[in-house]
Amino acid sequence: MAETVAAGQRSGHRRELAALALAQFICSFAGSNMNVMINDISRDLDTTVQGVQVAITIFLLVMAALMIPGGKLTDRYGRKRCLLTGLVVYGVGALLSAVAPGLGVLILGNSILEGVGTALLIPPVYILTTLLYPDMTSRARAFGVIMALGGIGAAAGPLIGGLITTGISWRAAFVFQALVIVVIVVLSRGIEDPLPPEPDRPFDTVGAVLSAVGLVLIVMGILAADNDVWLMLGLLLLGIFMLWWFFHWVRARETSGKEPLLSLSLFRNRTSNLGLVTQNVQWLLLMGSSFTVAAYLQVVRGYDAIGTGVIFTAATLGLLVSSLAAERLARRHPQRTLIMTGFAVSVVGVAVLIVLAGSLSSAWAFAPGLLLLGLGLGVMLTPSVNVVQSSFPEEQQGEISGLSRSVSNLGSSFGTAIAGTILVSGLTRGAYAAAMLVLAAIGLAGLAAAALLPHDRPRPPARPS
Repeated sequence: MAETVAAGQRSGHRRELAALALAQFICSFAGSNMNVMINDISRDLDTTVQGVQVAITIFLLVMAALMIPGGKLTDRYGRKRCLLTGLVVYGVGALLSAVAPGLGVLILGNSILEGVGTALLIPPVYILTTLLYPDMTSRARAFGVIMALGGIGAAAGPLIGGLITTGISWRAAFVFQALVIVVIVVLSRGIEDPLPPEPDRPFDTVGAVLSAVGLVLIVMGILAADNDVWLMLGLLLLGIFMLWWFFHWVRARETSGKEPLLSLSLFRNRTSNLGLVTQNVQWLLLMGSSFTVAAYLQVVRGYDAIGTGVIFTAATLGLLVSSLAAERLARRHPQRTLIMTGFAVSVVGVAVLIVLAGSLSSAWAFAPGLLLLGLGLGVMLTPSVNVVQSSFPEEQQGEISGLSRSVSNLGSSFGTAIAGTILVSGLTRGAYAAAMLVLAAIGLAGLAAAALLPHDRPRPPARPS
């Protein structure tokens, strides 16, 4: 009887973990699969490379801007309810994108609705994982699976999107997303929320608006850099002012005893702060490099969607190998060491992408650099998340999960906006090298942040009770 119950529990946990990991996969996939559709979407919707870049960036930005409010809503309405609501909103957005007659509708479906859906469903993924897997070893294993599928979604997005686009149409790629959403909804039925919802818990609407507007203005300022320097400066300054206003508002609410959107106590944990910086830079490197390489191959070298996607299998392979080894690596090595190693390997990968692309004409010259980039990112994605999530008790998991995902998606937005803006300002070999050099410099900054993390010791595996 005991063995039967234990087997049932393991089976239930596998279904739950499959649902949570697939949710992370499809959201990461959505952020990168459009990279190989640049020419097809531009031609079909009568737009430009910059128009597609704006759509991708807005999607990532909406996620970043709404992730903190999404994390807070899980406390009020429950984690499972927010997860399912986000999945439905995301699915509607995917179907709307599939029938989009123009860039405006595509932005509404993909950038807005899918972005809102992601902001609702991703915080529950990380909160539920933290709550359902209380010990460090099982949590590292669970986060390893989730981050592996997340990284694979981002890295394999170009390959899967390229196959679907070439074989059928770029619109079919959005139908594929909707079908995966249906599978996740079915798998999510057995998830039980470990904590009851608190419907009377207050929600800081003003704080949500201020933080979202501030982040939007900053990223839009980066996008405006290649068109109008004064507009860029104006948007950046206004965005900084809105974020200053947000933190002033939060401090005032805390002082008066009211619950703010985001407790400032989250920023008093030095280890978590450094972990958040590493998360931001990791996703900036991944999404910035993906967009830059994909756009360069298609627009400058004339590769189609499937050809571009096949080349990205090198990054997918690297991410898969290193992410699936996350549990074993976590047992043998300190998290700080893993994060530093990941950054070092990733920066070397970016350097290889620059050198080989400039000296060899074959598209396979990009494979070694993409492989190293994937290996490096896979090594450090899981320990960075674990460092942040494990720094806070259960009652703060909603807040820190929203903040963590917001920071990561903001990094994705920055990567696409910064590297993409440099690239589309002059789609030449020089612009490609300039964009990648900027990414390498930012990667070195991430390595410096990782070096400041406190030393830790690898934890032994938990003994069975």
